Amino acid sequence: MIFRRKQKAVDLAAVVSELEQAVAVRDGGRTERAFGAAIEGLQSATDTECVPVGPRLAALIPAFPPTGPRPMLATTAGFCVERGADPVACAEPILDGTHRDLLDALEFARRWSAAGGAGDALPEADEKIIDDALMARLGGEEQEALRLALAWCSVEQWQPPALAVLCRSTEVRRRHASALLGACRELADMERHDLKCLAYALAILDDEPLVVLHRPTGTGFEVRIGGIGDNFQLHTLLAHVLVGGGHVPGTAPSAESVRLAMDPEPAQGRTGAIATGAFELLAPDGERIWNEGLPDDIPVVEGHRLLVLDEPLYTRSWNADRFFPMLPGTAELTRVLSADEVRTWFTHTCWTS
Repeated sequence: MIFRRKQKAVDLAAVVSELEQAVAVRDGGRTERAFGAAIEGLQSATDTECVPVGPRLAALIPAFPPTGPRPMLATTAGFCVERGADPVACAEPILDGTHRDLLDALEFARRWSAAGGAGDALPEADEKIIDDALMARLGGEEQEALRLALAWCSVEQWQPPALAVLCRSTEVRRRHASALLGACRELADMERHDLKCLAYALAILDDEPLVVLHRPTGTGFEVRIGGIGDNFQLHTLLAHVLVGGGHVPGTAPSAESVRLAMDPEPAQGRTGAIATGAFELLAPDGERIWNEGLPDDIPVVEGHRLLVLDEPLYTRSWNADRFFPMLPGTAELTRVLSADEVRTWFTHTCWTS
């Protein structure tokens, strides 16, 4: 949960109205006071109060100054989504702001590197780095340089509100995720920001057809997946569908591990449930698809993601809790492939059936 709750009652709707009015007249001092009151009010608000103000708070994000506390405002809207506000209604301002700061942080890194020497490492993401020397190094107009520096330092703050909307709506992911994923991964690869959760959420596949070949039996299947946060969860669900469904030999996953992967109601905290691997997950070229990775890692062949399952090289097990507690995964067997189809698909791999 984004905020901790307090018990002092506040008229949240009135507080948000005051914030809207302050922003509308561009009164900085009044806006600051009203925003502080809104944050305080949210900590004691009921779910019923949070639901209608979430979209109102999100709608204010573009009106906040580029060097102002936009991530914190997004966080207030995300908190309301956690309490029941409509994620679709809140998503666009939150994710547009996230995208803008991702791009600004990348531009910061470009300018920093262009102005430095070989081996000059990128700075840590902390506002204490912002001084006259940094601003001079970035160059350009002062307000722009400040915006880029603040984005570099605060981009991780967009992650919780972004996750709040992404993990609660397939529609939000379909509309917005692909536009942000490249920038998120590029920035994460610089290893100065912890954006793993955001990158994983942006890469989630929904209503995705998957061709699965089981090498030991020479059989193949079409499986439709969605909402799966990582390949640990995918592995469990494939074993449930294929082994549990009697289509391939092996030991089916426990009912508890399947429930944790699929149940719309998330577990309350971490559990001690263990899932055991039934397969080796492989790409068509024989390279391993790691459990720690994503379904998005599975290569696309002839318009379909193609995954090969083999006997596990060794016994492996993992905690069965899913990566995104609020997001249940799905895996549905849509068709068993004919022998001819299996042979054709195997021609796209390094094996023969």
